[in-house]
Amino acid sequence: MTKLEISTPQNVNLEYRIVHLGERILASLIDFLFFFVYLLLLEMISSGLGMAFSDQWTVFGIQQLLLLPVLFYSLYMPLLFEGRTLGKMILQIKVVKEDGSPAGLSDYAIRWLLRIVDIWLFFGSVGISFILLTNKRQRLGDQAAGTVVVSTKHLVKISHTILEEIAEDYEPLFPQVIELTDKDVRLIKDTFHIALRSNDYRVLHTLRQKVESLLNTSSSLYDREYIDRVLRDYNYYTQNM
Repeated sequence: MTKLEISTPQNVNLEYRIVHLGERILASLIDFLFFFVYLLLLEMISSGLGMAFSDQWTVFGIQQLLLLPVLFYSLYMPLLFEGRTLGKMILQIKVVKEDGSPAGLSDYAIRWLLRIVDIWLFFGSVGISFILLTNKRQRLGDQAAGTVVVSTKHLVKISHTILEEIAEDYEPLFPQVIELTDKDVRLIKDTFHIALRSNDYRVLHTLRQKVESLLNTSSSLYDREYIDRVLRDYNYYTQNM
């Protein structure tokens, strides 16, 4: 399984699974299904316009305007929905840059323009060949834009890392936490969560004593509050160093 690794400022590696060809084709088929429904509605609208307007050029002009959402679909949908079309939303996949950052307008424009070569001119054979033969399963448009298509189903959550949610106005209590390493904090957090899930207050108290001895602190906070504060303080200092 091909993965895309992203390193955060806290030296935590997050993994995205790069989707395979079948998922990309299925997402495209779902999009084409929406196109089909839209074009059926357009046909019904055109029939009504034909009865409402005697000038066929007026009807033709309105029809072309109504076709624009389909023609530019692969450009504006990812731009509006963070790398997703309707098909990608349903399959929980999206387009990102090769480093995991969000793609931009120029990236989507390059991918959209090169769909002519990847998909339309040669019945998809160019795009399929590139996806099958490249390490990151990129079609020609992806390679030119520096993008990949990844799954968002099993992204590593913040609770699976040493990261903690911190408010902008957060004020730390224990500056000594900078003496800890990422490995120390990972162990503290894992033990803390295991103790909470099992309601094992003895382990929680033992953990608190161990951390206090490491940091040389003496706090009146309860065990749970103390450990939680240590974890948040560590993230505060490492994110602002």
